[in-house]
Amino acid sequence: MTATTLPILDLARYTQRAERDTFLADLRHAARDIGFFYLINHGVDDALQQAVQHEARQFFALSDEQKQQVAMIHSPHFRGYNRAASEITRGQPDWREQFDIGAERPALLLSEDDPRWRRLQGPNLWPAAQPTLKPALLNWQQAMTNMAITLLRAFAEALQLPANAFDALYGSKPNEHIKLIRYPGQQNTQSSQGVGAHKDSGFLSFLLQDEQKGLQVEVEPGRWIDALPLKGSFVVNIGELLELATNGYLRATVHRVVSPPAGQQRLSIAFFLGAQLDAVVPLYTLPPELAQEARGPESDPQNPLLRDVGWNYLKGRLRSHPDVAERYYRDVLRERTEQLIV
Repeated sequence: MTATTLPILDLARYTQRAERDTFLADLRHAARDIGFFYLINHGVDDALQQAVQHEARQFFALSDEQKQQVAMIHSPHFRGYNRAASEITRGQPDWREQFDIGAERPALLLSEDDPRWRRLQGPNLWPAAQPTLKPALLNWQQAMTNMAITLLRAFAEALQLPANAFDALYGSKPNEHIKLIRYPGQQNTQSSQGVGAHKDSGFLSFLLQDEQKGLQVEVEPGRWIDALPLKGSFVVNIGELLELATNGYLRATVHRVVSPPAGQQRLSIAFFLGAQLDAVVPLYTLPPELAQEARGPESDPQNPLLRDVGWNYLKGRLRSHPDVAERYYRDVLRERTEQLIV
């Protein structure tokens, strides 16, 4: 039976002995059959959520000149602001303006022999005109990381693996990525593509929505359902790393965002938990009854999955932000061109 709405999972059940086993079974089925679900009672403070949404609205209300001071083109780490239509998905521009931050870590000094993905680590860009943005986002990032790791351990148990099975992949430096996103109405875009159809590349993705719908999930080829806003919830989806690690037992599902109608806008805030950049994703051994249901990971020939996390992440960034790639990663682009010629 094809889904018509996303399942709702209550994370509080994970800590209740009487509910734990049924929660893990529900989690496993939601992640395998659809790859998307709503998560409620997740433990992230509602006041913090509202503060982050307020800060996001304040940021997008800044002047273009103020936002351009923290434009992504100034960051070799792919952090900062992009105007609408700056990011590319499947060759077409996404009509959303956005602000990206990652883990607040110092830039690494690279030797000639170091892999170029090490350039991805570094500090964020913060707007001088909005000093309250940095503490709010970093507080939210920490709360989201803690919650996401709890859910990731629940996934391990749902797959009958040790609860700490995935710990080594994210280690002490998980790839924590936040996007503040504003989708303008279609009168300003002449396009319905808020974000083109794609899969997420990390472990888990969490979306905090406002009241405006737009997110759609492809539950079977060519059939899309709306992930309507549900107050107090995150929309959670599986990333390609978990699909790869479980030989396709867990499902990274294609999704997209449709631009709001004329006269409307949509605000969403996304958090992505990924493995640390120097990790290599193994193939986990599932119990036989689950292993026989694994379908193998689906890999786009034009954008193949790599088990080397740093290279996989850098590959996606180079495709999405060609201007940043041209400024800071000409050596990588040159190597790729030479490989294609050979």
